[in-house]
Amino acid sequence: MAHDVLTMGRISVDVYPQDIGVGLADVATFAKYLGGSPSNVAVAAARHGRRSAVITRTGQDPFGEYLHRELQKFGVDDTMVSAVAGLQTPVTFCAIRPPDDFPLYFYGRFPTAPDLQITAGELNLEVIRDTGIFWSTVTGLCQEPSRSAQLAAHEARPRDTLDPGRHTVLDLDYRPMFWPSVAAAREQIARILPYVTVAVGNTTECAVAAGAGTPDEQADRLLETGVRLAIVKLGPDGVLAKTDSERVVSAPVPVQTVNGLGAGDAFGGALCHGLLGGWPLAAVLEYANASGALVASRISCADAMPTPAEVTGLLAERGRMVPELLEALP
Repeated sequence: MAHDVLTMGRISVDVYPQDIGVGLADVATFAKYLGGSPSNVAVAAARHGRRSAVITRTGQDPFGEYLHRELQKFGVDDTMVSAVAGLQTPVTFCAIRPPDDFPLYFYGRFPTAPDLQITAGELNLEVIRDTGIFWSTVTGLCQEPSRSAQLAAHEARPRDTLDPGRHTVLDLDYRPMFWPSVAAAREQIARILPYVTVAVGNTTECAVAAGAGTPDEQADRLLETGVRLAIVKLGPDGVLAKTDSERVVSAPVPVQTVNGLGAGDAFGGALCHGLLGGWPLAAVLEYANASGALVASRISCADAMPTPAEVTGLLAERGRMVPELLEALP
């Protein structure tokens, strides 16, 4: 059976403090969770009832075993997750200081990480070609052999299909600590964009991919590369989405922020759900915005991914059930 959503790239163990509002030096209690943006997106999509899977690699260690168990717990196919001998599963620590201070500390990713050792030769290109949505990230382009593997995966998915249920998504998750320069990242993004139908990023990430400018200018430049849907996250101003014939802005859904990390991954999983359902763009954005807001109001990421009932409940509570969404929901 073909997957609805197949993601590729980073995975880690997230170690998050249970003490809120203090720095790591003062935290007494931590809890561990599945982490890594593409893996979180697969979990989020599964929470919305989508058949999801992830292509990634872990260390050959107990943390790798833990991540397999977590993926299975969340209903994500882990058969394309393999171990790399000699490397440790990465661990990511974060401090949680709401409303907007959530620094990340990466361990086990330098000089390389298991998920950057994905090779083109291990990919099942038929599975990649046949999946509904293939989701990858800019971080996966920062190093070989992952870079070539990601390019091979994209080449397996022709962009000229008009099937509304097929999308190739690039998450423009530029993280400067993984790159020698902005120019190096932009060069690799330019190699991948010809295969992408949906590009998603905040204004900083879109500037890396498409240059500085207003959100509308950045979206337009992404569309000029052949991308069919450009999504620019505007932070406190919501999110902008543009196609060659439509422009939609969705305001943020207000919540009490606990941990802003993971909200973008929840947005991504919900985005996949709406796109696969063929929903109107306004409905997709409202649903994805609410999904991200719910995770921002919780401590963890993967464990916090909302169900459809939670998403629609929040939208109804906030008076945000737009007509397009009401018509799209089963």
